[in-house]
Amino acid sequence: MSRVTTRPAGIPPVRTSMVTSADGATLHVEEYGPAGAPAVVLAHGWTCNTRFWDAQIRDLAADHRVIAYDQRGHGGSPAPAPVAGLGTGGGRGYSTEALADDLEAVLAATLRPGERAVLAGHSMGGMTIMAAARRPLLRQHAAAALLCSTGPARLIAESLVVPLGPGGLRTRLTRAIIGAKAPLGPVTPVSRKILKYATMGPASPPERVDTCAHIVHACPRGARYGWSQVLATLDLDADVRELRLPVAVVVGTADRLTPPVHARRLAAALPHCTGLTVLPGMGHMTPVEAPEAVTAQIRELTLTYLGVKQDAQGEQGGAMAEASAAAAAEAEAEADTDGRETEEAGA
Repeated sequence: MSRVTTRPAGIPPVRTSMVTSADGATLHVEEYGPAGAPAVVLAHGWTCNTRFWDAQIRDLAADHRVIAYDQRGHGGSPAPAPVAGLGTGGGRGYSTEALADDLEAVLAATLRPGERAVLAGHSMGGMTIMAAARRPLLRQHAAAALLCSTGPARLIAESLVVPLGPGGLRTRLTRAIIGAKAPLGPVTPVSRKILKYATMGPASPPERVDTCAHIVHACPRGARYGWSQVLATLDLDADVRELRLPVAVVVGTADRLTPPVHARRLAAALPHCTGLTVLPGMGHMTPVEAPEAVTAQIRELTLTYLGVKQDAQGEQGGAMAEASAAAAAEAEAEADTDGRETEEAGA
């Protein structure tokens, strides 16, 4: 059974539920914010859980309906049940198809028919959105998306966790590290230093390193290993080209797990990239390392594609439903007819 961290988001969820995916796996889902507000769906990355989005939840829930869920095997979502003859989580239990199934299940359970939302995915959460690019429910419900610190393919070969030049030795060592079965154990000063080196920028404050360390160490070993095998052979290049909605891309310059080369490829391949934002000095854990920047990206997408208007006190303006429908129709038309729109910011 998964273990859940005890770090609260700072505000209680309006609703928690267990959603059933296509293969029977169950997913822990949390909903925050006022009913009827513009919706944001948050998908976390490998070895994380919903607590990874605490900063975004605290900010956005004031005027958005925020939906966050634990990927299977993480947080409050149990690992997929073994299938006879196929081992733990056999069949589609750990696969990109399972990621897409789970996202569709969450969208179906939390959004009304025709309701649009902005999706934000970090790392494996971004890969989840890519994997679901052709899915009917994603096309029905997604008004826009944020791909944060992620990549579609060649993750092991292009990782910079091992400080060697590219080649077979670095790839083999990286594969061994990412796919290690050993338990992580308790958070210690040494484990914090290792995690900071591998996943965060060199200037990350100690409290943010500690937050990430407790989240990552809470991930059950089976889920960590199971998903590591999926990431090692990931190939979603074709799916990226089918992600026909407005998509913003964010990456940190010090990201060793999914370095900026992935973000640049995404920006070039996406049918409708609204911009590539490069955050100087940030590592892989950008929603925790640079929470204001990531939240601002989500807010910009909701403003543009869900028609969210705010006054000086942050209250919602009127006519959101009409603006949302108009923005969604415009976005779909642009995705079918326009070329790419890519802007690069930062150093």
